[in-house]
Amino acid sequence: MTQGRPPARPAPAPEPDPTADQASKDAMSNATTVSPAHSASTASTLITNIAALVTNDPSLGDGSPLGLIQDAAVVIEGDRVAWTGDQSKAPATDNRVDAGGRAVLPGFVDSHSHLVFAGDRTQEFNARMSGRPYSAGGIRTTVAATRAATDEDLERNLTRYLTEALHQGTTTFETKSGYGLTVQDEARALRIAAAHTDEVTYLGAHIVPPDYANDPAGYVALVTGEMLDACAPYARWIDVFCEKGAFDGDQARAILTAGKARGLHPRVHANQLSYGPGVQLAVELDAASADHCTHLTDADVDALANSRTVATLLPGAEFSTRAQWPDARRLLDAGATVALSTDCNPGSSFTSSVPFCIALAVRDMRMTPDEAVWSATAGGAAALRREDVGRLSAGARADLLLLDAPSHVHLAYRPGVPLVSGVWRRGLRVL
Repeated sequence: MTQGRPPARPAPAPEPDPTADQASKDAMSNATTVSPAHSASTASTLITNIAALVTNDPSLGDGSPLGLIQDAAVVIEGDRVAWTGDQSKAPATDNRVDAGGRAVLPGFVDSHSHLVFAGDRTQEFNARMSGRPYSAGGIRTTVAATRAATDEDLERNLTRYLTEALHQGTTTFETKSGYGLTVQDEARALRIAAAHTDEVTYLGAHIVPPDYANDPAGYVALVTGEMLDACAPYARWIDVFCEKGAFDGDQARAILTAGKARGLHPRVHANQLSYGPGVQLAVELDAASADHCTHLTDADVDALANSRTVATLLPGAEFSTRAQWPDARRLLDAGATVALSTDCNPGSSFTSSVPFCIALAVRDMRMTPDEAVWSATAGGAAALRREDVGRLSAGARADLLLLDAPSHVHLAYRPGVPLVSGVWRRGLRVL
C-alpha cells in the first residue's frame, strides 16, 4: 500500500461547513473541555488521553502506514494540527480536551459521491432485491426528478446528506453533477455543490439522456462544448461513466480530453459492470482516480500499480446491487493505491456512512482493518490529490474524529454501531 502523491496543483481552500450553530453542537460533546474558550483563529487546544492515535504518517509512532501512536495527544492551533506525540511530552495550550481513553483518527475523506439530486428510487431498490439486476438505465429516473426540482430543493437535500455524513466522521467530500444532463441543470447542480465544497466534479457524461437517445454523438458534442463552457467555472474535476449503456472508450476519451483543455482534471467511473477500457483510459490521462474497479484484468491492475491513479473502491454499490465485490487484496498486493468511498447516490449506493463501507471492505473485500482505515482517510486524500487532509501530523488541516472505542479496529469489529462521538473540522468542534 502506497502513500498519496503530491497534488498536481496547490490544495484547494477549505470547504464551507454544512452545519450551523457551533455553540450548540459543542454542548453535545462527550469529552470535557477545561480552560476558557478562545476563538479558533488564535486558540490552541490539546486533546489528551487518546488511547490510539491514527496519524497516517509512518515517520511517527509504530512506523506503520497508520503511524499509530499509543497514549497520545494532539495539539490544534487555529485550523491546523500543530503537534502530535506521546501525551507525556505534550506542550502547554489554551484549552484542553480529555478524550477519555478513546481513539482519534483523521476525518474521513469521501472522494466519490453524487449528492445533488431529487427524488426517490425505493421501488427500484425493492425490485432489485427481489431479483431484477442493476443496469445503468435507472439513472434516468433521478434525472427526471432532479430537472423538476427547485434550486432550494436540491440544496436542502445536499446539506441534509452532508450533515448526515459529517456526523459519521466525514470532513472532506467530493460530489458530482450528473442528474441534470442539460446545460442549465448541470450548471446549477455544480453551482449548488460549489457553495459547500471545492471538490466539485462535472459529470455531464453520466448517461446519454432520453432526449438524445437517437443522437449520442450530439450529446457528446454538447458535453464537450456548450455544457462544458457553462460548468467549468464551478468544477475542479471532470468525470465520465465509461461503461456499456453509458459511454464507450472513444467517447470517454473525447470528453475527458476536452475537460483537461479547460483545466478540469479527470476522474473515471471505470470497470464497474463489466470489463472495459475505463481503467486503462484513466491511467493514460493521469486521472486522479479510477472508481469502482470491479472487473479488472491483470493489465489493468499493473497499470494502476505503476501509475499515480488511485483505485477508488465503493463497496456500498456492491452491497446495494448484490454485485461482485472488487478484489481489494489483489490491488493492494500489486502495490496500487486504494481509496474507499461511499458512492452515496439514490440508485445504487444510498449510504453516507464511511464506517459502514470500512466494515464491508474488511468483511467482503479482503482488506485488513488498518488498510481500510488508511484507504478511507489518506487514500481518499490521494484520490483528490490532497496532502492537507487524511492525516494528523504537523501542518495538516485539523480535521479529526473521536471514536467511542479504544481502537480504529472497532469500525470493522462493531459494524453498524454509531461509534463517532466527536468531530473537529478545520479546528472547530462540530459534533
